[in-house]
Amino acid sequence: MTLTDTAHTAGTTDATDHPGRVQGDLMQVQHPELRDRVAVVTGAGRGMGARFAAALARRGVNVVGADIDAELMERAASGLRQENGGVTGAGEVVGAGVDVRDRDAQEALAQTALDRFGRLDIWINNAGVFPEAPVEEISVAQMQTTLSVNVEGVLYGAQAAAARMRPGGAIVNMASVAAVRVRRGRAAYCSSKAAVSHLTECLAVELGDRGIRVNAIAPGFVDTEMTRWVQDDPAALAKALDNVPLHRLGSPEEIVGPMLFLLSDSARYVTGHVLAVDGGSRHV
Repeated sequence: MTLTDTAHTAGTTDATDHPGRVQGDLMQVQHPELRDRVAVVTGAGRGMGARFAAALARRGVNVVGADIDAELMERAASGLRQENGGVTGAGEVVGAGVDVRDRDAQEALAQTALDRFGRLDIWINNAGVFPEAPVEEISVAQMQTTLSVNVEGVLYGAQAAAARMRPGGAIVNMASVAAVRVRRGRAAYCSSKAAVSHLTECLAVELGDRGIRVNAIAPGFVDTEMTRWVQDDPAALAKALDNVPLHRLGSPEEIVGPMLFLLSDSARYVTGHVLAVDGGSRHV
């Protein structure tokens, strides 16, 4: 699927392609009030982070994308600049190498956005890890890494953003349906995302005093590299889709839309909310 905003019918499937996979992009959604705002997106070198950066830039937002792999991030930023060359009013995209576990690095990242563009309005805590191990085999190192990246990274990013945002700023964290549903072999991941969900609520309460909104997105099964392990196993995919009331995977663009909503003025009275985008799977 491409990063274009071409209008198609959402929610349709093509039987000749992967079963349960959505074909085409969402109907185009514009939020003109986002134009000229400045955003930081972590984990933007690939996957959903790259799509968030692309969607924002195409709507006139200046974006600082960050990834632990600096070379990957620069290639992604360069690619987005080329793609957006023909998009009227597209925002600028720059890349930075950042380990979100490093609080000082996140502070420097926020300052980079301020120095480059003169303001900071949006922060998306997208960077994360997706470890797998049975409970009895979770190592100290794996648990520490998972909590450090998935939870501490969110906190440090929010701290860095809040110190530089003006009232009206918005922070969005990446939670997961795994925060409320158990997945065998994913105890470290599930517990970290449960922490992100509650941390989002805590941040919303405390940063609300500064006029900063904090929300989270909780995706379910989405067609990304992170779910390739189940998509490549027909039996596992069929079982997974049985637990999704809409009986299909979500498309990345179906995560982008809610993200843009939470960042927009349409959601200016929404804070402390964890928005499930999971095809209803949290209820099964």
